[in-house]
Amino acid sequence: MRDIRGERRDIDTRVSGQTVCSLFQQTVAESGDVDALKWKEGGDWKGVSWKRYAENVRDLANGLIALGLRPGEFVNILAANRPEYYVADLAVLHAGGVPVSLYNTLAPDQLAYIITHCEAAYIIVEDRACFDRIAAIRSRIPRVRTVVMIEGTAAGGGDSSVTSYAAVLEAGRAFRRTRPDEFDRRWRAVGPDGLATLIYTSGTTGPPKGVMVTHYNVTWTAESLSRVLPRPPGTRHVSYLPLAHIAERMAGHYLQIKGASTCYFCPRPQEIGQYLPDVRPQFFFAVPRIWEKLYAGLTNAIASAPDEGQRAMAQAAIAACLEKVRLEQAGQPVPAELEQRVRNAQMVTAFIRQRAGLDAVEIAASGAAPIAPELLEWFYAIGVPICEVYGQSEDTGPTSWNRPGAARIGTVGPTVPGVEVRLGEDGELLVRGGNVTAGYYKEPELTAETFDADGWLHSGDVAEIDADGFIRIVDRKKEIIITAGGKNIAPSNLENALKQKPLVGQACVIGDRRPFVSALLVLDPESALPWARAQGLPADMMALASHPAVLGEVQAYLDEINQRLSNVERIKKFVIVPHEWTVESGELTPTLKMKRKIVNERYLDFIERMYQ
Repeated sequence: MRDIRGERRDIDTRVSGQTVCSLFQQTVAESGDVDALKWKEGGDWKGVSWKRYAENVRDLANGLIALGLRPGEFVNILAANRPEYYVADLAVLHAGGVPVSLYNTLAPDQLAYIITHCEAAYIIVEDRACFDRIAAIRSRIPRVRTVVMIEGTAAGGGDSSVTSYAAVLEAGRAFRRTRPDEFDRRWRAVGPDGLATLIYTSGTTGPPKGVMVTHYNVTWTAESLSRVLPRPPGTRHVSYLPLAHIAERMAGHYLQIKGASTCYFCPRPQEIGQYLPDVRPQFFFAVPRIWEKLYAGLTNAIASAPDEGQRAMAQAAIAACLEKVRLEQAGQPVPAELEQRVRNAQMVTAFIRQRAGLDAVEIAASGAAPIAPELLEWFYAIGVPICEVYGQSEDTGPTSWNRPGAARIGTVGPTVPGVEVRLGEDGELLVRGGNVTAGYYKEPELTAETFDADGWLHSGDVAEIDADGFIRIVDRKKEIIITAGGKNIAPSNLENALKQKPLVGQACVIGDRRPFVSALLVLDPESALPWARAQGLPADMMALASHPAVLGEVQAYLDEINQRLSNVERIKKFVIVPHEWTVESGELTPTLKMKRKIVNERYLDFIERMYQ
């Protein structure tokens, strides 16, 4: 029986007084000559050691101080995954500020909201394209004093509120010559209860919420995870998912600092398949959509192999390994004959892993959205045991994690060290530990609703916990869509926008565990029938649901709405359901709220058609 409260006390003792800054400085002191950051330049890999990484952090922090960054001020970062991103994040922290990442896919209104909400004083952007997006909303973000460009220059030049990353580094070196002690004074003044970042996450209604992640949350969670997922100095991993998401920020950034691992940057997630054979990571975290793409690529390659004998051999090898995985997961003995077939299959599965660039993986993980058990079984069969993790921004990323070598497919594992869970009266999973964050920035009422007085985070997910402590997520209380790529989307926001359009009476947005967002729509007879008569169309609701003129009009609505949304939120396909949703027919409650589960079940054929 685990002593979870004892684990928490031990972790608390271990991280007492620690901050992200002190953790970074400790890693630099212990592993200064180990490769820290690596990136591709001109087709070749370049890199810096932890010692050089720290020098860049110091220079940029001093440069930001010279620019006027004050302790507690917020700095937004809008860039792809690259070494300057990590340097900027840590430089802001060492200067006493708070870095806040922005998704590259955010629409102008969304950028303006977050920048204004956190009252950012500075923005660090990657290039001219990112700068132009900020310039377009410049009048709406008057608190921003300076925009720092990592590469490129602003149009026209001569703007004193715009400077280059290189210029800030140079200013930092000059600042250090006149005030050599200020950098150390600033980072040592940072306390465990100070903010390490805000993670902006979608709410069920309204604008995104800023989850307040403290230095204590980060160092506590990193210590907890290091006890079940040790990463020795120099462990290779790839940073490729958005750093505005807690999953990449914890797995790729904070855990890297904790373990002095070597980070290889892949600037575009869609290129990860090309980077894996090059890097051959030892630790690899991916959202389900990435695992799905890898699976599709590998199975298609096997199915299209020109040699029929080789194709049959590969398929037979995987089938034998799958059979063994399923028996082991069911707790049943594996026959000796099957064990022999699996041994014979090792050469084939090793070749598949090598082709995918997963042959060196020691720890593989999936999180940010549910993953199909069948997909996990397949990867287990080829020798890549993916451990599913469950958590959310509100608990700094992980609640639970299936342990390597002891995972139970279909569950999200037991809690990570020091984290308690229990079920509420309605089955909701409640979480307590040093990973549970301080709440939502500027949202005291919402904070009180989600984080109770006894320290329990109300996850919004309905779960089951077995006798061994393994957690199974069975339903979601919150109506938040989590796409296959791990992006959180509030469907009600999109549905409300759709229902404001003249012809649309009801809307149900689809996308949970799906590769893109789609919508089921119902025409509003009170507006659709008069519109049809004016257009010379048949005044018949069944006929209008599939009429090209109606489909074109609705597509125009979507085009307009999509312009205000980030790419992952955009509605890519729709179907008009030829039946009105009513209380009597069962799709609506007596208060005319949509019964989402009923709609999803009743119109499953329509939904599947959109994803074929």
